[in-house]
Amino acid sequence: MAADFPVRAVHGGSGKLQQEKTHKKVLDFSASVNPLPPRFTWHCDPEKLVLYPDDSYTQLKGAIARAFNRHTDEICVGNGSIELIRAFCSVTLKGDRKYFFEQPTFGEYDLSARLAGATCANQLNEADVCFVCNPNNPTGTIRSQTEMKNFLNIMASNNGILFADEAFIELSDPSVTLSDVKDPNLFVLHSLTKSFSVPGIRFGYGFGDPGLIEKIETSRAPWSVNAFAEAFAMEAFTHFKDLALSRKLIVKERDWLDSQLKSMGLNPKPSQANFLLIECGKNVTLICDRLMNESILVRDCTSFGLPSCIRIAVRTREENRILIEALVRCMR
Repeated sequence: MAADFPVRAVHGGSGKLQQEKTHKKVLDFSASVNPLPPRFTWHCDPEKLVLYPDDSYTQLKGAIARAFNRHTDEICVGNGSIELIRAFCSVTLKGDRKYFFEQPTFGEYDLSARLAGATCANQLNEADVCFVCNPNNPTGTIRSQTEMKNFLNIMASNNGILFADEAFIELSDPSVTLSDVKDPNLFVLHSLTKSFSVPGIRFGYGFGDPGLIEKIETSRAPWSVNAFAEAFAMEAFTHFKDLALSRKLIVKERDWLDSQLKSMGLNPKPSQANFLLIECGKNVTLICDRLMNESILVRDCTSFGLPSCIRIAVRTREENRILIEALVRCMR
């Protein structure tokens, strides 16, 4: 194996692994998912389990098209948003290609681009692909639609592509989305994982020019969206309006967490997402270990290049109170 082969990206959401190791219930603040997702009845017909899925996902793409007012040939689907990041990079960054992103941000852009053989550009105008996470992970900052369109115009002027990752936008401010913008130099990524709090389902989807979408669909593994994920997603796309209630709760609880953290002398960064980045003023490894001993997981942001920061998801008031009480003990 080549010595410079990239290592796997670090992610949060290790609650299942921790529960299996300790046989204790874990409160997972490292996974930034919706604390109050829409509840609805859904069903996967057992008869569908004896058949391969429709690899063109005609009905599923139809449901997405109706929810977002897009054509089905402008939609791709995958086994989580990361599969689509990998597939996108494999068709846009092969060969002597360059990509650009601002740090800190989600580690999969860099990894997937490098796996495709691309190199990182020093300047935006040198890049074939620009990755922008909006709102950004782990900072929670959000860019306006005008700012995002400025990125798009710069990339278009160089015949490049803007990759807009909007995985958290439904829990933040959907009004700034680019999902309704049709441009051959734009790809927009979304995820049900965050919005509907179903990381176990693994379902991501994206919007782009039909030519690019066809290449991504060809590049992804066949039948990568299983029957259970498809059945859940079909129903979820009829409940997008219900996410407005989730957003209200997130704002309320985020403000409460922010005030509690500041009263402890901590420095949470301003956020418009369903998580907070907290500057702790020292290496956070010991804090994370102490919290883990109390069966509470937070995201150690060392992998983002922020060794003195943790990221916490916004959860329900009861859960948030438990976290604050544990932090008081673990910060001593």
